[in-house]
Amino acid sequence: MSRIFLGLSTSGHDPALALVDEAGRVAFAEATERSLRDKRAWGVAPDHISHLECALIAAGFDKTVDELIVACSWSGVKAEIPIEVSDALLPATDGLWLRRLQSQIQTNAGASLLGLGLVRQMPSVMGFDHHLCHAVNACWQSPLHDATCVVIDGEGEVGSMSVYDLRGRKLKRRWRSWGPGSFGTYYAWLTNGCGFDWKLGEEWKVMGLAGFGTVQPDLAEALEAMLIMENGRPRFADDAVLSVAREMAGRYGRRRVDPIMQAADLAATGQAVYGRMVDRLLEACRRETPGALILAGGCALNSSYNGTIAGRTGFDPVFVPSAPADDGNAVGAALLAWMSAQGLAVIPESDGSAYLGNRPDPHSLERLLSHSDGLKVSDLGGRSAETVAERLAAGKILGVMRGRAEFGPRALGHRSILADPRPAGMKDRINHRIKGREAYRPFAPVLPAEKADAWFERVQLSPYMSFTLPWRVSRRAQVPAVVHEDGTGRLQTVCADSAPWMNALLSHFEARTDIPIVLNTSFNIMGKPIVDMAEDAVAMLMTSGLDGVVIEDILLEKG
Repeated sequence: MSRIFLGLSTSGHDPALALVDEAGRVAFAEATERSLRDKRAWGVAPDHISHLECALIAAGFDKTVDELIVACSWSGVKAEIPIEVSDALLPATDGLWLRRLQSQIQTNAGASLLGLGLVRQMPSVMGFDHHLCHAVNACWQSPLHDATCVVIDGEGEVGSMSVYDLRGRKLKRRWRSWGPGSFGTYYAWLTNGCGFDWKLGEEWKVMGLAGFGTVQPDLAEALEAMLIMENGRPRFADDAVLSVAREMAGRYGRRRVDPIMQAADLAATGQAVYGRMVDRLLEACRRETPGALILAGGCALNSSYNGTIAGRTGFDPVFVPSAPADDGNAVGAALLAWMSAQGLAVIPESDGSAYLGNRPDPHSLERLLSHSDGLKVSDLGGRSAETVAERLAAGKILGVMRGRAEFGPRALGHRSILADPRPAGMKDRINHRIKGREAYRPFAPVLPAEKADAWFERVQLSPYMSFTLPWRVSRRAQVPAVVHEDGTGRLQTVCADSAPWMNALLSHFEARTDIPIVLNTSFNIMGKPIVDMAEDAVAMLMTSGLDGVVIEDILLEKG
């Protein structure tokens, strides 16, 4: 009997699905926003019928499967948990809205199987603890067998944090926080205070803006008092303390119509305070078990802080998965269902690949090529890495869509826009003419793992762009397009075995320029998901300042 395990992220935001086969192999994982072209896909079913059908086909499954077991990333419905929704930082209406979305998605999980004719009645669904899904997803992708796994989230069933011990790839919860008090909520509030929108996932903008600001001691003191840490567990301070912090932050904040740099000091101070609070959490964990750290949950996307952990906190190495936020929980839920069916407590091992999504559809590409008037079309065959390096060295900006899509929010060379990092004006060119982003926002460097130490301080492997590190001062002038205002870069390191095409491209680029680094940013425009279909890639070529796109080994360039 053949079985498939379908994992669903059912938070009501950032929906995703994952498929695990009978051997415990993750055959497919992808965020729903990619297929539907709807950023964050609020309120959308993670098993949206068209996305699920495409996923089953992409993973090599068909309707002859004997059994499809459904699992979701919450143990129950949040609205049934007797916790008062508070106005402490975010409006209570936001909390009520989120609870309703999660209830709807959780209740209807698996319904699309009816629409596809794969079941004859609504399937039973296995529900797993939200933070356990985070932890299993992170530990599965990690090569570590023993570590402390810390989940720092917006919320869970009863609190926003959990700490697990991973021993021999078996997880045991050490403790969890209870009640209100959340670093994720704090950062969402900070995002809004800086004039951005947490619902759109604009925390990234705060992290980038922080590099332009100065930490204000009085403001930092007020912000730090908002969350009281008791043995590493956070809780919100009383209303009077929160009121003082809100009032002081308001002096440094901005409305959306105000100049962005008006909030730079608030961003810098808020980020610094976030770091101090997480330091106290990790200190409480480290006293019990120093060593390796696996970081999961939405807050694990804070690469600016992540880059400061190793070698300073007592934890080393530090691992962050490619999808640490709620989309990654689809993998966690599917694996937990598989482990339950097998009667196993050991988390299966991964090869570490983040390339778990869709491939470009050859039929779509064929149709596009038959209507490619005005575009120069070249079949690069086995010379695509060399040709792309040649174009980049000549100042061209190319979109790349090759192989399986990355699982997680960051483009890692398979759905990327690539450019030469040497021209100082390249950042402005991409932000203005292609991405449509704010001018201050930085871009990431990608470089071979074995050469990272020559360019960065405190170097560590960063295959998923999880760590922002300081550039070596002597190197910054060589690649100004990927050096942020504060002298840092959110790097991606690649190896020949795990990313052979990108590694070859970097080698060819270095042969032409003496620089083994390329600028890498996600293949999208601001506010839209990363491209999903060949049509998306070509549409962006025709409506932006891109010079060309590579789809598999086909190069399309403007005439």
